[in-house]
Amino acid sequence: MSVSHFSSDSGRMPAIWGRVPQQNKNFTGRKDLLDKLRADLMTETTAAVLPHALHGLGGVGKTQLAMEYAHRFRREYDLVWWIPADQPMLVKSSLAGLAREMKLPSAVSAGIEDAAEAVLDALRRGEPYGRWLLVFDNADDPEQINDIIPRGPGHVLITSRNHSWQGVVDTVTVDVFLREESKEFLLRRVRRGLSEEQADRLADALGDLPLALEQAGAFQVESGMSVDEYLRLLREQTTRLLGINKASDYPLSMTAAWALSVAQLRGKSPEAVELLRCCAFFGPEPIPRDVFEPLPEPFAAQSRMADLFADSIRVSGAVRELGRYALVRIDSESRTLQVHRLVQALLRDELDDPERAAFRREVHLLLAAAAAPYEADDTQSWPRYSGLLGHVAPADVASSHDPRIRSFALNIVRYLYSSGDFLSARSLVERFIERWRADSGEDDRHVLSAHRHQAIVVRELGEIQESFDLNRRVLERMRHVLGEDDGETLLLTNSHGADLRFRGDFQAALEHDKESLRRHEAVFGPSHRRTLRAMNNLALDYLLLGDYATALELQSRTFTLQKRSGSSKQNVLASWNGLARLLRLNGEYRQACDIGEDAYEYGVQELGREHPWTLRTAKDLSIAKRRAGYIEEALELARSTYDLQERIFEEVDHPDTLAAALCLANAQRAYGETGAALELLEDMTTRYPRMYGDDHPFKYGCDTNLALLLRVNGQAERARDMDARALNGFDGRLTRDHHFSLTCAINLASDLAALGDAEAASELGEDTLARLRALLGESHPLTLAAAANHVIDLRTVGDDEAADTLLADTLERYVGVLGPEHPDAVASREGRRLDFDFDPPVL
Repeated sequence: MSVSHFSSDSGRMPAIWGRVPQQNKNFTGRKDLLDKLRADLMTETTAAVLPHALHGLGGVGKTQLAMEYAHRFRREYDLVWWIPADQPMLVKSSLAGLAREMKLPSAVSAGIEDAAEAVLDALRRGEPYGRWLLVFDNADDPEQINDIIPRGPGHVLITSRNHSWQGVVDTVTVDVFLREESKEFLLRRVRRGLSEEQADRLADALGDLPLALEQAGAFQVESGMSVDEYLRLLREQTTRLLGINKASDYPLSMTAAWALSVAQLRGKSPEAVELLRCCAFFGPEPIPRDVFEPLPEPFAAQSRMADLFADSIRVSGAVRELGRYALVRIDSESRTLQVHRLVQALLRDELDDPERAAFRREVHLLLAAAAAPYEADDTQSWPRYSGLLGHVAPADVASSHDPRIRSFALNIVRYLYSSGDFLSARSLVERFIERWRADSGEDDRHVLSAHRHQAIVVRELGEIQESFDLNRRVLERMRHVLGEDDGETLLLTNSHGADLRFRGDFQAALEHDKESLRRHEAVFGPSHRRTLRAMNNLALDYLLLGDYATALELQSRTFTLQKRSGSSKQNVLASWNGLARLLRLNGEYRQACDIGEDAYEYGVQELGREHPWTLRTAKDLSIAKRRAGYIEEALELARSTYDLQERIFEEVDHPDTLAAALCLANAQRAYGETGAALELLEDMTTRYPRMYGDDHPFKYGCDTNLALLLRVNGQAERARDMDARALNGFDGRLTRDHHFSLTCAINLASDLAALGDAEAASELGEDTLARLRALLGESHPLTLAAAANHVIDLRTVGDDEAADTLLADTLERYVGVLGPEHPDAVASREGRRLDFDFDPPVL
């Protein structure tokens, strides 16, 4: 048996001490529990110390025990961090908050997922701190958070009412106080005017439950009421309280003590009780204090508490009274207040159904009003939405029929997927749809709108066919119910173009998006941000069809207007990256690198490195660097981008992950890591058809890349067969006169040459070169590559004169376009064949 090496140093304090509640100066007893817990944590048979869960009845003092442990032994740790864990979707956000303190990329710069993962990795490795303590407070289901609890040299404490933690981690049962502990606590809490006999009577009446004792002690201190009077009122309150929907999970003594505190407070500050009841319908997470600021119209007109919220002094006084009676926890540093879940439940139980409905509606109004000024896809708004997110489900926002509340609910969904949390977004929007459809029918505006958001999330998760089917069905209903020019219909019309692109129906997408842009311009005007999104999509359609000149003109105009119009940061980045991509496809590699670098830097700073659009920009920048000849830089960026994509979407095949994989494989091949590239591409040729189907241009592009590597690795016959099938597929979906098709044709000619069929290679090369000159111009790098390869085939078939003429022209153009030292120019001079690979654009 080994002992973890935590030396005691009475002069030390943790380098990082975060979010730990203030130490309870009245903490009493629990010596045996604390000693056992410390001994168990310090003595382990493995290097990675197992987490320990404190479990027991609600209100029994699990959180207080964890707080006391953290404070009492804080000098034994370099890092102590407290994590509210009752809502699993918020745990990673809390972990991400630790990143900045550990000198890791913060959630703002790296994204929540990446920041949290970096923290967990650092804790597992014990770098820079090996002596750490994490407390997961109020964790419920082990399956929901067990995977994100770090194992390593530090310590983990979990508090939970759920006994399912037994068998998962080491557990410590926390029971009610021993009677002596109850009396000691009350005598310390009340201090004066309370005898040991009176403390015993109070403890007996309150069932030795720590939370009930704390509330009773607070009431004694504030009111000065005699124990006899307290116990008389307690008895008188009991019958009535038990008759109001008794909360079965909590003991009688807790209910009575709570009710008595509220009864006394009601006489002193009725509006404090009103505010407390309102707080009962939020979640148990901290409530942002500024939620209770004056309500704007139209929310104020519907609020029963608008007059109170309009007077900040009255609100502050009410909050102060609640704190005085220990009914709320006030954190002045974070500007939040928090009501214990037990108190919330008992407050709700006290009310009749109409009152519950009224307070719940009040909370809905407060949440919606707090979010109203903020755009959900604006990164500067994300802290606001993050603070509201934890209250959406507990407040039962889904139950509201109010259009403003439902719009707020959908903005929460939009915030989640805009910030990259697609799984949480999907779970939430599906709950909204289920409830709203039952309440309002399938054709309700917000049900239809929720389906639009659902389709976006589903598509982002790689479920292309489901997104297409859903959008097509809902678009038909919207046109029938709302009309073709309704704003919601137009949003879905714009989104459905992406479905067509994902299906490989590029021409259909072009025609669809032309009409979409026309309608957007008619309804919103030519420079509205919604119109600019439609214009951006149309530029992408032209790109996919190989009309780069039209696409570049549209993309440039879109980008300029978006920067002026106040479009969201992610829309600006999408357009910015689209501009860099089109410059690359037009053969302007250096300029594509310059603009791509600026776009990527903007994405990292404004959205975070892990944001989907930042990663897409990184992928395109890697391609531009590779084309420009900066192979090592391209490989490094491609590898880091792919690794991030794999980590984010480890449970699903995502289009961005597949695109990043092709980018990495192409960079590996260019750098000479052909074995690794071949292994990756073999995997991709099974995943691409799974994602897009067997007859999608991107599937054929993936096959083209694999064929190239097969030829390089000596399997020219297999490469020829694969390229021939891919070219036939491209011809069927896009025609031969398409960039993708002609790239494949260049490689097929090389396959034929490798197999000794010089005549066929020369014939195909000549046809391909002519088509590329017509499509892209004589000086485009792809045209020059086709020309350089054709020079070799001409020499092989004995036409040296034509070969010399073509080579001289090609080399002269290379000097002007890429420079004489570009790898392609060097290869052409040396008579080596050039290969071109496929990189799928963002759809």
